[in-house]
Amino acid sequence: MANKMSLREKAAKGVVWSVIQKWGQAVISIVIFVILSRLLEPEAFGLVALATVFTVFVELFLDQGFSAAIVQRAELEPEHLDTAFWINIVTGIVLTVGGIAAAGLVAVFFDEPRLGPVLKWLSISFILSALSSTQIAILQRKLVFKSLAARSLMATAAGGIVGISMAFTGFGVWSLVGQNLAMALAGVIVLWRASDWRPGFNVSKKHYKELFTFGVSIVGNHALNVLVRRSDNLLIGYYLGPTLLGYYTIGYQLLLVIIRLVTEVTNSVAFPTFSRMQHQPERMRRAFYNVTQFTSLLAFPVFIGIGALAPELVPALFGEKWAPSIPVMQVLALIGILQSVLFFNGSVIKAAGKPSWQLGIMLLNATCSVIAFLIAVHWGIVAVAASFVIVGYLLAPVSYIAVRKLIQVDFRTYLWQFVPPLSASLVMVAVILGLQTFFQGLALNLYLELAICLLAGVLTYGLVIGLTARPLYRQGLELVNLVLPRSKLRKIF
Repeated sequence: MANKMSLREKAAKGVVWSVIQKWGQAVISIVIFVILSRLLEPEAFGLVALATVFTVFVELFLDQGFSAAIVQRAELEPEHLDTAFWINIVTGIVLTVGGIAAAGLVAVFFDEPRLGPVLKWLSISFILSALSSTQIAILQRKLVFKSLAARSLMATAAGGIVGISMAFTGFGVWSLVGQNLAMALAGVIVLWRASDWRPGFNVSKKHYKELFTFGVSIVGNHALNVLVRRSDNLLIGYYLGPTLLGYYTIGYQLLLVIIRLVTEVTNSVAFPTFSRMQHQPERMRRAFYNVTQFTSLLAFPVFIGIGALAPELVPALFGEKWAPSIPVMQVLALIGILQSVLFFNGSVIKAAGKPSWQLGIMLLNATCSVIAFLIAVHWGIVAVAASFVIVGYLLAPVSYIAVRKLIQVDFRTYLWQFVPPLSASLVMVAVILGLQTFFQGLALNLYLELAICLLAGVLTYGLVIGLTARPLYRQGLELVNLVLPRSKLRKIF
């Protein structure tokens, strides 16, 4: 029982530090993003988004799934860590050289000469990522999220300072390149100062095989995930050009930050926690119910609210020039709702030692998504966003079935837990739409209108949840009790 409570307490504290990390990073990122969107043209964002398609895909082969294997292994030896680190370093150097060499060919493929130099500089990030991945995995395995939070916040702030400074002095697209490289370098420095682990030279073929056996499916899954998430950018950039890709990126990027904010807060803790429960399906099932319900409690109103408030939100944050991004954001908000529910399925599947199942699911998802994007891109960026949503909802039952087989999830229990947040979110949207209709005949300041709608939405949602889902409130207090001593709670309340 003591071990159980110890794990719960570690997980709860991990959630708190993950909240600090993800929310703090999201706030800083959004502020930086808003400032840069007002200083730079859509074309700059489109060029970097196009370059990122290449760098993100290549970087998949850097870690080789070693990080996930380190977190998941029941027994970890020093040789596992040394092997993972040095293989990553060698791979990072090779990928950097290869990325610089291939930059010109990629630019020719897209018929965009400005893409080559951008790619060459962004390829340096492969080495910086190699220096970080093993250290991050160690801290995640130990549920030491305080150090990860500090690293993430300081790196994001450093990157933002460099990017904004360069944008103000007229560097254009290079401001975004500088932001990425500065963020990666600052992250490495902070991470190595925070961690006491240092690599030895005990590289072992045996330990490499043990890590690779688990990690190869993770790499495949991540590759397919990148294909799903980035193939829309690739096709829009190829067929429609960097300017329209810039509009799509703005509509997608804010939602991506929110998705990470809402789901990765708990998922970064869920995977190592689930991994410790991999031989206790009943405990894992209870934890799965809890984490999905609490995530939906936050995710549903956020994404549904963004969809309703996008006409005010986009011009208020980014300026009138980004108006074509509004319908993209509204459509993609629907996929945010779905992903918030399904996000933890992958954690359960990996923690149960079935990464090949997740690979198969992602293969199906990637195939259907790419086909849908290829068809939709000829009708514009909104059609591409809609195809993303349609494929996501059609394939959602597949991952649920996999999780059900592993931990015997009851469909009614699983589905019913989403009713309170969904119902409250729909009432909230009705209030927001009513206010928007009322304000149409008034010459009200945009920021004031947005503030009123936002405040009314938050109050409405909170009131409905408080009246219809009181057990969730009590469970939330129980979670706080795990993190803060009762003496501190008395001071707070």
